[in-house]
Amino acid sequence: MGRLFGTDGVRGVANEHPISAEMALRIGKATASVCKAGGTGRHQIIVGNDTRLSRDMLECALTAGICSMGVDVCLAGPLPTPAIACLVRSMGMDAGIVISASHNPFEDNGIKIFSRDGFKLPDSEEDEIEHLATSGQNEVSLPTGREIGQVRRLEDAPDRYTDFCKKTFPGDLSLQGMKLVLDCANGAAYRVAPAVFSGLGADVTAIHSSPNGTNINDRCGSQHTQDLAAKVRELGADAGLAFDGDGDRLIAVDESGEELTGDHILAICARMYKERGQLKKNLVVSTIMSNFGFRLALEEMGIGYAASSVGDRYVLELMRSKGAILGGEASGHILFLNHHTSGDGIISALQLLAAMRRSNQRLSQLAQIMILFPQKMINVEVKSKPPLESIAELQDAIRTAESELNRRGRVLIRYSGTERMCRVMVEGPTDEMTERLARRLAETVKKCIGKP
Repeated sequence: MGRLFGTDGVRGVANEHPISAEMALRIGKATASVCKAGGTGRHQIIVGNDTRLSRDMLECALTAGICSMGVDVCLAGPLPTPAIACLVRSMGMDAGIVISASHNPFEDNGIKIFSRDGFKLPDSEEDEIEHLATSGQNEVSLPTGREIGQVRRLEDAPDRYTDFCKKTFPGDLSLQGMKLVLDCANGAAYRVAPAVFSGLGADVTAIHSSPNGTNINDRCGSQHTQDLAAKVRELGADAGLAFDGDGDRLIAVDESGEELTGDHILAICARMYKERGQLKKNLVVSTIMSNFGFRLALEEMGIGYAASSVGDRYVLELMRSKGAILGGEASGHILFLNHHTSGDGIISALQLLAAMRRSNQRLSQLAQIMILFPQKMINVEVKSKPPLESIAELQDAIRTAESELNRRGRVLIRYSGTERMCRVMVEGPTDEMTERLARRLAETVKKCIGKP
């Protein structure tokens, strides 16, 4: 049996291992057991979900497992992942569990867990939960009678979260007179996102905000902005804001329908924070996959940069270790640790809109802060994964490519963490050069370690 927990909880096809009712029951029991070890008295775990068809099955199984261990369950219903991270901390819960597979198709689902401080679980606690869930060691000494856990529904959970989000928007600003289009991805943000932005005075039009259990992320949301761009142009809106299925990512489109990546949003917010003296450590954290143009933009603004491994979990770890408050990924998963412990699409959007208001500029003008370098990614199946630095021919090819780029781009070659795949990525000043160098490097990888 492989490891249950990946970089973002447990994830897979719903009703297949490991996202089965049986495993959800075990994870619920194991999480409750770990919570009970943290103190005496009555313990509570809050559970939320997105809008997938399989959410009820998994919620029932998790709830049964938690209650069987003598821990109470507070059901928050469909809410963005960051809402659970907010509520677990503000309500003094022992843990928070989100049933979601984020931007994946509806057939998938997942389980991610937050500690009582609102941050994702550290590896040590995930390992403990996984051990208990797979070993069956918590199958004994179950409580009976009054000690069995109870369930209640938190009816005001959406209001609590929308109030929290609105308070992160600067008090001296308003969205009055701003026309916005929101793409809610038929996901967890479908109710709360429109409430937040309209509550701050914006004229809001929401699209893809009618979830039916199977249409989450279906040609909509942060990965598919075509409908959003069209609606922004149709209505003459000031901006379009696209969230993913669990509401922790943001991708924006400007007034002409042009898409801004997470790198654009990070750069815009970094400049606003620096100008206002709020950029702690004068540092922004992103991943090794951030666009070369993003790094150049930070350099031109005199802002420090640190790169983590791919995954918001690793961005967060590096931010906390270096004392940074701003970081994220090009995919739109952005962290504002001065406001929240989790990536939050709504809060990211509010910070971006604050930058528009403070600068009195259109989003297309703000996006000029960086030039997005052409990027080419090629995946090569490999027969083995020897250390890349040990492959002399590949290292020679990398040096040749970097010499041709002459500091006007970069080469990144790495193995996939989950597949027998080597990812070859090149960024350069032109599409032609980027494509040519990427293909040359991919051929070298294939020659040296490619799958026959």
